[in-house]
Amino acid sequence: MNEVAKVIQLHGDTVHRGPRVSARHERLGQSDPTALFPGATVEPQQQGSGSIAERIRDAARDLVADQVVAVAEFLRRRLTGDYQVDEFGFDPHFAENVWLPVLRPMFESWFRVEVRGIENVPDEGGALVVANHAGVIPIDGLMTSVAMFDHHPKHRPLRMLAADMAFELPVVGNVARMAGHTLACNPDAERLLRGGEVAAVFPEGFKGIGKPFSERYKLQRFGRGGFVSAALRTGVPIVPCSIVGSEEIYPKIGELKSLARLLGMPYFPVTPFFPHLGPLGMIPLPSKWYIEFGEPIRTDTYDASAAEDPMVTFELTDHVRETIQQTLYRLLAQRRNVFLG
Repeated sequence: MNEVAKVIQLHGDTVHRGPRVSARHERLGQSDPTALFPGATVEPQQQGSGSIAERIRDAARDLVADQVVAVAEFLRRRLTGDYQVDEFGFDPHFAENVWLPVLRPMFESWFRVEVRGIENVPDEGGALVVANHAGVIPIDGLMTSVAMFDHHPKHRPLRMLAADMAFELPVVGNVARMAGHTLACNPDAERLLRGGEVAAVFPEGFKGIGKPFSERYKLQRFGRGGFVSAALRTGVPIVPCSIVGSEEIYPKIGELKSLARLLGMPYFPVTPFFPHLGPLGMIPLPSKWYIEFGEPIRTDTYDASAAEDPMVTFELTDHVRETIQQTLYRLLAQRRNVFLG
């Protein structure tokens, strides 16, 4: 018997004596398979085990079952201690199964982050990502960590160098350690880089995230260049990173200095919605984000004494800062709308 005469089934419809008819072919044949294959006959839709409704129910059941199995496996590993934590407190199992999934909806649906130049981050070995900092609350660091893990072909974790305050807060400090963050100090940075990790630093610090909205996308001073010294000592490349969109999530129009001193905070921001609307005012505005990783700046061409030379560190720091600033201007010039991109 000719192979063309085999019986096929298409979404519950059975077509005899003809090859398989795809959805595209149906459109071309004006939803009539016989227009494409003369001689084919179509039987009425059959109800039962092959119906679309039952297939959807089966797929939903399978999805729920898979999720239950995944949760059970996660709990088993946590309860039996079948996971590893490094010397800094980084827990990859926690980061990949809890921390990053919590951040992804904000990354993908709220800020709709577009990642560019991820190929500039090496596939292996140490690298230092240097980025601008903004947004009142350091959400930009969290979004950059999602960008690195989800978009890099090797799914590399981003080890952020954070301020002391992050580790002094209850709960927050422990979660930060488990997520891979550590103190922004040269000894920790050098240990990470020598260990082949991708570390990230935000040299503007509180001056960047706490600056007023009127100074948006104007980089603040990059400190004393400690991050450059760490890169020079370890010989890893510096990858400039420019983030657009973070400045608009909490437009800072003022601050309450007395309250900030009372609470021991570097600043207490006032935005168009906070503190006037209370907790509702803490919801970030859904600006469209762009994160671009620039071409790496090599440091392995310098000699061993370069890390101690203030002229070399100043020149390299200024070069990184200028690269990020010019990329910000370019991205802003291409952006048509704060929220639509």
